[in-house]
Amino acid sequence: MPKKLVEKKYLVTFILITTLFALWGFANDITNPMVAAFQTVMELSAAKASLVQFAFYGGYATMAIPAALFIRKYSYKSAILLGLGLYAVGAFLFIPAAAYQEFSFFCVSLYILTFGLAFLETTANPFILSLGDKSSSTRRLNLAQAFNPMGSLCGMAVASFVVLPQLWSDRRDAAGQIIFPLLSESEKADIRLHDLAVIRNPYVAIGLVVVLVFIVIALTKMPKTQAEEERSSEGAHSAKTTLLNLWHNKIYREGVLTQLFYVAAQIMTWTFIIQYADNLGINKATAQVYNIVAMGLFLTSRFTSTMLMKYLDSRKMLTIFGICAGLCTLGAICIVGKAGLYCLVAVSFFMSLMFPTIYGIALEDVDSQDTTLGASFLVMAIVGGALMPPLQGAIIDLGSVWGHPAVNFSFVLPLFCFIVISIYGVRARKLMKKCVSL
Repeated sequence: MPKKLVEKKYLVTFILITTLFALWGFANDITNPMVAAFQTVMELSAAKASLVQFAFYGGYATMAIPAALFIRKYSYKSAILLGLGLYAVGAFLFIPAAAYQEFSFFCVSLYILTFGLAFLETTANPFILSLGDKSSSTRRLNLAQAFNPMGSLCGMAVASFVVLPQLWSDRRDAAGQIIFPLLSESEKADIRLHDLAVIRNPYVAIGLVVVLVFIVIALTKMPKTQAEEERSSEGAHSAKTTLLNLWHNKIYREGVLTQLFYVAAQIMTWTFIIQYADNLGINKATAQVYNIVAMGLFLTSRFTSTMLMKYLDSRKMLTIFGICAGLCTLGAICIVGKAGLYCLVAVSFFMSLMFPTIYGIALEDVDSQDTTLGASFLVMAIVGGALMPPLQGAIIDLGSVWGHPAVNFSFVLPLFCFIVISIYGVRARKLMKKCVSL
């Protein structure tokens, strides 16, 4: 008889932890279009505006290992509460950031906010894996991760229908050109004051929601996981032992690197879809609708692929989806026009299963006592979202490459990432077969 995906005794905990996936999805995907918004209102280059992503995903790199060490000393619940607290603080810092009108202040606010997200992701992903039988752990994580794009869709919807349409700095003339750079300094100052307040408000609102979730989780009793029970009875592995175990695990080691490339591909695809559309004469609010369609495809595919994993090997699915994402990206590079934009939107359908599947495959054969620190390196891999977007922004700033629109050409970076992911799927499958045959 097949094991239940989520046992009854873990159901309430599973539901509460799954809400966290939606919370960081909202933060991720309301932030992506802010790159284009800051670029206009603060009059920045694409490369400098993408420092928003550097600050956002740099927070993950800074705090993932401290979060894992905190969990090892205390508990998953304590780490979740600390993560929610940092999330709320970062969100509320948007109030003084908007008042001072400093781009660097916004970056610091996002940096602190993502300290909280690093705690949440380092905690929630392995916690979900531990809530049931190990054989169904990757599928269970895919189900929980399916609620991440729901939060992302909410973030995109707020950006598209609340934030971007209200930005006075994005007003255009009859020819479709932005008029903000042509205005006087006093007119720009008034517009900047208005627009930064518009950008601030949704972060303050989500901060209040996070405080509410904090209270609910603080009042809820959480079950101890197998790893926590083992630490209590036998004592945890030393950090040195854990690091050696992880380093000698080839699937895990390569999984961390692959996750870095996946997150980079995801963030580049969703961040610069607005610039891609802008190159076709489409304004930011309308361009964000294409992002929402992409996220809708992502969400639909996440549930579909989770269901298919009951019958198909996750490694094989990762390989197929990686190849298909690469082909769609190639279309976005080569085709100049709406068809290229449609190819870029379609990439999201094939990205859907990648993060939780890479995560689950990488941790599948990791000892339960090593899972927390192992999870932290997989969360640190989110730094890929900080490293590559500025490079893509620098390519876009060139205007054209060998006579081809630079914004199209810039997607060679995500294309390379999808090639790496496909190779990992193949290698993980070969190593699994090798282990089974031994």
